[in-house]
Amino acid sequence: MAIEHRRLGKHGVLVSNICLGTMNFGWHTSEEESFKIMDRALEMGINFFDTADVYGWDVEHGLTEEIIGRWFAQGGGRRDAVVLATKVFNPVSRKANLPEVNSDGRNLSAYKIRKHCEGSLKRLQTDWIDLYQMHHIDLDCPWDETWQAFGSLINQGKVVYVGSSNFAGWHIATACQEASKRGMAGLVSEQSIYHLNNRMVELEVIPACREYGLGFIPWSPLGGGLLGGALEKYETGRRKGEEFERDLAKNRGRLQQYEALCREIGHPPGEVALAWLFHNPVVTAPIIGPRTLEQLESALRATEISLDEAILQRLDEIFPSPGGEAPMAYAW
Repeated sequence: MAIEHRRLGKHGVLVSNICLGTMNFGWHTSEEESFKIMDRALEMGINFFDTADVYGWDVEHGLTEEIIGRWFAQGGGRRDAVVLATKVFNPVSRKANLPEVNSDGRNLSAYKIRKHCEGSLKRLQTDWIDLYQMHHIDLDCPWDETWQAFGSLINQGKVVYVGSSNFAGWHIATACQEASKRGMAGLVSEQSIYHLNNRMVELEVIPACREYGLGFIPWSPLGGGLLGGALEKYETGRRKGEEFERDLAKNRGRLQQYEALCREIGHPPGEVALAWLFHNPVVTAPIIGPRTLEQLESALRATEISLDEAILQRLDEIFPSPGGEAPMAYAW
């Protein structure tokens, strides 16, 4: 397969089948290494980059966007070569700013969307955001206000497309219906947690994406590292931590079967987990969040893995689906 480009759901823009996630840039990955990862991603043909205004976390919110902005500022056509996605919803506390209840809270008010968009544009050193995503649903803010804010940014040329993240199926349906009332395109994509060990979105989120023509972008494709050879890493002392050990104990039986299967077919567990997503026609592009160049190269190798029906069936037996789509999965 290698890197290929496909439409984002029913929409015209073409994005790579791997989305470069940048969440580690600035607090786990140095700026120098981050630059190398982004340059290598472009060389590979990866044109889809994802970030968020909150990334940078404990160092400072917005730091990751600043790193990407400095990378763009080097020139060489970098900005024009990227379909750039960022997000709004979470707190963005900046050291130079006074406390402010809207920026410091979680919401999708028109005030916050406009303000945070301006902040992201400045940090990213760009005039526009290709895909501006709601990082979470805001159940208390009316859609009239939220869509008016996004519509204004689109009309100003600051945003091209609007997407969602961590939405339920009914949130997607409501958002798209409310946008349609206003003559807007609505959501073009949804980011959800989705991997072999967590397939809950198959019940309602994926069917909603298919019905409304959204691209589907899985985050955490390795399940927080559990699907990346967790047992071997734990036994050799390369991975520790209380939360990791708790998750390992909970999933040990499945992981033993999974890692044995990976050894049998001759591919690393992390690459097999990604390959499973690449074989799923509903998936537009899983988000990978490499800390190193080698992790990026590993994702590229995963695109070359072919999983036949027998292997896919065995993976389904180890990591069962929730039973299909709702309501048939639990009713009739």
